[in-house]
Amino acid sequence: MAGILRKLSRGAVFAALLLPAASAAWAAEPPKRVVSMNLCTDELAMLIAAPGQLYSVSYLAADPGSSVLATQAGGYAVNHGLAEEIFLMQPDLVIAGTYTTRSTVTLLRRLGFRVEEFAPENSFDDIRANLKRMGEILGRQQRAAELIAEFNVGLDELAARKAPARTVAFYYANSYTSGSGTLADAIVKASGLVNIGDTLGLAGTTKLPLEMLLIANPDIIADGIDRYDTPALAQENFVHPAYRALPGRKVAVPGKYMICGAPFTLEAARILKDAATDHGGQP
Repeated sequence: MAGILRKLSRGAVFAALLLPAASAAWAAEPPKRVVSMNLCTDELAMLIAAPGQLYSVSYLAADPGSSVLATQAGGYAVNHGLAEEIFLMQPDLVIAGTYTTRSTVTLLRRLGFRVEEFAPENSFDDIRANLKRMGEILGRQQRAAELIAEFNVGLDELAARKAPARTVAFYYANSYTSGSGTLADAIVKASGLVNIGDTLGLAGTTKLPLEMLLIANPDIIADGIDRYDTPALAQENFVHPAYRALPGRKVAVPGKYMICGAPFTLEAARILKDAATDHGGQP
């Protein structure tokens, strides 16, 4: 560790001198050794990067419960968002989320590394914008344009499928839900359903008391599929007799389709639409 810290110190000394030249190089050609340290940027980069261009993704990218591209992630070096390990990888581009470990992002920039940050997607317009921007910084504009076109086609296909007017409520651990201004709300709208969180005037990810859920009595309850191996207070809302007695159909929407915004996000909307049009299943 001491050796690494000495290297970091030397890098900091020369960073200010090298930064102007590095900035010119960034604009001249696409990066060749890219490190992503955020799950959502991991997935965008894996979708868009040229073969051999992306070197490392975060450890979360290999988690099948969180990542749609967990299998593909096995082909990259893994990082844990630590400045020391990323420094030793010597990337010419680091991609992070706006909520990624701030100390790491700040230190990497002080050392002269190029760091590009991406905000979380809260709408389908955000998904398009982040796909386009990832294509630009990787020099893969055509690939990004193809993904955006496929995404738009998927949206059109969803809109063309008529579904009965049904209400849906997201219900997560600790009784949280998704209201307006969230990616989950955009998914509901794309599926042609009505988000109970939105109709109740809730914004963002916030608490939905069980009493309010009972009164709203949604047709569909999307409660995810994750369950802890042992009893946990965070999930006591799912075992409450009143929740179990709700007549609304319980639908499992895997969180990996909703954590990050990308073309695969449409799968969550398809699951909800199928639930609304399938009259054969049991609530």
